[in-house]
Amino acid sequence: MTDPLVRAIAVTKSFGHNKVLNGVDFEVRPGEVSCIIGPSGSGKSTFLRCINALETVDGGGLEVAGAQVGYTLEGESYRPWRDRDFAKFRAGIGMVFQRFNLYAHLDAAENVATSLINVARMDKAAARRRAMEELDRVGLADHATKRPHQLSGGQQQRVAIARALAMDPTLMLFDEPTSALDPELVEEVLESMKALALGGMTMVVVTHEIGFAREVGDTLSFFDAGTIIESGPPASVLSDASSPRTRAFLDKVL
Repeated sequence: MTDPLVRAIAVTKSFGHNKVLNGVDFEVRPGEVSCIIGPSGSGKSTFLRCINALETVDGGGLEVAGAQVGYTLEGESYRPWRDRDFAKFRAGIGMVFQRFNLYAHLDAAENVATSLINVARMDKAAARRRAMEELDRVGLADHATKRPHQLSGGQQQRVAIARALAMDPTLMLFDEPTSALDPELVEEVLESMKALALGGMTMVVVTHEIGFAREVGDTLSFFDAGTIIESGPPASVLSDASSPRTRAFLDKVL
């Protein structure tokens, strides 16, 4: 069995006196899709932000690809990351948020190409070609010259996915990517995510889409009060949850 791409051991995180993560243990291996469900305020989004080093953990261990997030081992001691270390790390992880965060003054292809130009230092022509490849991958090549206001919410979210994929990430993080969409637009985004999973992309997905978790997920974790109450194969967790708290949550959402 391959080593985990992401490993969290007893991770804690507080904002002031509010402990948001309270001893999270979590693993996802290369090629796996790990889905996370739970009530609002349970720490799901904060945990994703910690994986991507948008937040720093207060305690425990968090590793991505065998490296301690936020620190570099130099000799026998760890050095805290500098700004360039954080930037290099985040460039290798794609993250898709609830909101699309597209640049309103740029068209779809330009939105995808901007990180390639400014972060990967790719020339504009090559970045445009790569942007078109990724837009085609999510079914939006015909919309490349449209600006965000000319696209539906589902299309904008697929542009955001293409933008993340353009950086060749080893890991994709999705933070409730369909929660801001009208119901009829959800499926087109989920279909793009399913295609990524079939292609072997390692994914951690915070979601309310239980059907997606059941169909695509390799593991399903239930978050509550800053910790993982239960985790296992989706079919097992959804049909035979061992925790009363998990069962009470599922009774409301299934």
